Amino acid sequence: MSLMSAASNMSNATSAAAADGVTAALYCGERWQALHDGYRPWHGCTALLVCLFGSVANTLNIAVLTRREMYSPTNAILTGLAIADLLVMLEYIPFTLHMYILTRPAEVRFTYGWAAFVLFHSNFTQVGHSISIWLTVTLAVWRYIAVAHPQHNREWCSMQRTICVILTGYLVCPLICIPVYFSFDIRPEVSLVDESGEFSKSNDSSIPVHNATLFYVSLSELSQANNNLLYDINFWIYSVVIKIIPCIALTILSLRLVCALMDAKKRRQKLTSGSSRKSVKNLDKERQTDRTTRMLLAVLLLFLITEFPQGILGLLSVVLNKKFFNECYISLGEVMDILALFNSAINFILYCAMSRQFRTTFSILFRPSWMPVPQVEANGHNGHTTTQVTQV
Repeated sequence: MSLMSAASNMSNATSAAAADGVTAALYCGERWQALHDGYRPWHGCTALLVCLFGSVANTLNIAVLTRREMYSPTNAILTGLAIADLLVMLEYIPFTLHMYILTRPAEVRFTYGWAAFVLFHSNFTQVGHSISIWLTVTLAVWRYIAVAHPQHNREWCSMQRTICVILTGYLVCPLICIPVYFSFDIRPEVSLVDESGEFSKSNDSSIPVHNATLFYVSLSELSQANNNLLYDINFWIYSVVIKIIPCIALTILSLRLVCALMDAKKRRQKLTSGSSRKSVKNLDKERQTDRTTRMLLAVLLLFLITEFPQGILGLLSVVLNKKFFNECYISLGEVMDILALFNSAINFILYCAMSRQFRTTFSILFRPSWMPVPQVEANGHNGHTTTQVTQV
């Protein structure tokens, strides 16, 4: 997201330039622009619904994952990921209302205060999404160690070390995004508006119009100075460091995890013939590990689908020129935004569908107060298991 959001903020200026007779697209044909024009009217309502659902879902994720029985390094990373996604979605709601849903005159929508909010939105989403990427890569590394090197898992992936990595992500990512802060600024433009405050589209001199200073978020002069040095640095960091390198690392780790799952399946087949109680316990433990690994693989796959195309588009914006940025990158701003928001909102469904422990903890946590809850399992005097049931 982030730079895609910044690009969508400049779409009004780009559309105005196109209306003035800019030549046809060089890199992207009319289909890209048609995709932008066809989806943009639906983006506001779609993004608002996804953000509302994602905000509730990530709040539930945090409530469940922070329970005492869910205490583990993996769930700590998932909690940090849910917090970052929740902050991004909560901030995206007023942005969606301002940019796409609320109908107001241009003089109200493009004030300096709203432009400052849009600029804050571009920087905030960049930082929040970078933290999500950091934690997603950490999650893949931690899971690979748990599957491939279980003998070192407690030492290498201890809770203390996990908390340090999570806090490091929340501290380092804002520093990595420093070039973004200087790449965009607020640009004033004088436009003709009518009495209602909307842009004047009529050439009729009898209709009263007046000049109004409107404010937009655009590429800063600093980013275009010294032969676009800051512009290039920003997109190199965005596309390569924040997007492509994590995607490559996640692809390699995901393939290794798949191989580890296949090896675990072969081991289970060998142990199936055994009838000892110890073998049964080991089989159940391996099945639980496999379910957790498959759930995290689904999270990583969704991440790759949404992030890798953004990295490629950002890289092409540097390798080619700003014409590609204006014609192709901006046209896909809202599409990439909704994919990233969907990715941040869908994790709750994955946890419920693929994690039995998550479902059990969720049902206990949000069970109606009158329903019985099994609390203690103990062995009776006759050797049979008895269950104590209490009222919450």
